[in-house]
Amino acid sequence: MTLITVDDAVEYISGICFKTGPPSRVGVELEWFPRDARRPGHLPERERLIRAFSEAAALPLSGTLSMEPGGQWELSSSPAGSVRDLIAATDRDLALLRRSASEAGLELVGIGHEPGHPPRRVLDHPRYVAMERFFDRDNGSGRVMMCSTASIQVNLDAGHEHDGPDGYVTRWRLAHRLSPVLTWVFCRTDRPAVWAALDPGRTLAPPLDSPDPRTAYAQYALDAKLLCVRRPDGADWSAPPGLTFREWITAGTLDPAEDRAPTLDDLAYHLTTLFPPVRPQGHLELRVLDALPGDLWRVPTALVTALFHDARATDDARAALELTPIRKAATACFEAALAALPRMDAPESLTAEVARYAEEELP
Repeated sequence: MTLITVDDAVEYISGICFKTGPPSRVGVELEWFPRDARRPGHLPERERLIRAFSEAAALPLSGTLSMEPGGQWELSSSPAGSVRDLIAATDRDLALLRRSASEAGLELVGIGHEPGHPPRRVLDHPRYVAMERFFDRDNGSGRVMMCSTASIQVNLDAGHEHDGPDGYVTRWRLAHRLSPVLTWVFCRTDRPAVWAALDPGRTLAPPLDSPDPRTAYAQYALDAKLLCVRRPDGADWSAPPGLTFREWITAGTLDPAEDRAPTLDDLAYHLTTLFPPVRPQGHLELRVLDALPGDLWRVPTALVTALFHDARATDDARAALELTPIRKAATACFEAALAALPRMDAPESLTAEVARYAEEELP
C-alpha cells in the first residue's frame, strides 16, 4: 500500500477525474423503486426485494444492475457511440428488468422522491451503515436521500485537452450552467431540496471560476469530510466526525486509537462518496435529474446528448442559457436539441417524444 502526500493526492485526482479525448460517447444511469404491483402504497418486505433483485441481476443485460441502500434498482448502461444505440440497448435491458420484476409481483416506479412512508434501509453493507450515521449527525435528510430518492444520470465524455468548444474545461462549465435548467424542467418532486439539506462539502459544486477545473476539484475533494473508512473483517466503517481527507493526510493517522495513514486506495474510495451536481469520474456525470415515470427518461437523455454532441446545438445552448426567465432558456435548449437530433440520426420516434415533452410538460 502506497502512502500519499497532499501533492500526491492532487496529482492523482487531477489524473483520473478528467480523462480527455474525442467526446463521442454517452451513457445513462436509471434508478427505480421496485414496488408491489397490487399494493403500491406498501413497501415489499426486504427478503422479497433481495430475491427479486438477485433474479434480475442474473439476466443477460448489456448494462450493469446494482441496488441502492433503500432497495432502489439502478441500471447503468454501457457507454454508447450514439443516442440511437444508447436508447436501443437500454430499452432492451429495461424490457428484461420489467418482465423479471412483474414475475416477482413488482413494478418499477420512476419518481424523484417517493413520499408516504418512513425511509427504510434495505442493505446492511458497512458503507451504508456509516453513511447513515454520518448524515444523521446533521438531520434526517440523509436517510431520505439514501432510501427514498431516485434519479436519472446522464454521462458524457469529458472532452479534449485543448481549450476549444469541445475541450473539457468548456464542457465542464456548460454542464454546470445547464444543470439549473435541467432541474427546473425535469424535477417533479422535492428531491433537490432533500439533497440541498445534506453536507454541502460533498453535494454542492466546487468553485467554477477556476481556470483549472482539475485542481479546483482536487481541492474540493480533499476538503470534504470523510464519510466512511473501509476496514476489514466486518468492522465498523464510520469515520472520525469532522475529519477531512486533507487532515487525514496531514495528521498521518485517523485518531489516537487508530494509527493509520491514508493510501491511494483510500483516496479512490473517498471520491466515490462525493455527490456534486456534476461529478467528474473520468467522464462527466450529470446528477441533477429526477427519476421519471415510464420511458420519459429518454427525453432528458436525448436532450443532454444533443446539446453536447452536436456542435451547432452546443453553440445554441450557450446562447440559450443567457436568456431569462428560465422557461425561455429551457424552451431555446429544447429547440436546439430538436434541430440537432435529426442531424445525429436519432430515431424519429425519439425526436417526437422530445417535441411532445417540450410542448406539454414544461412547467
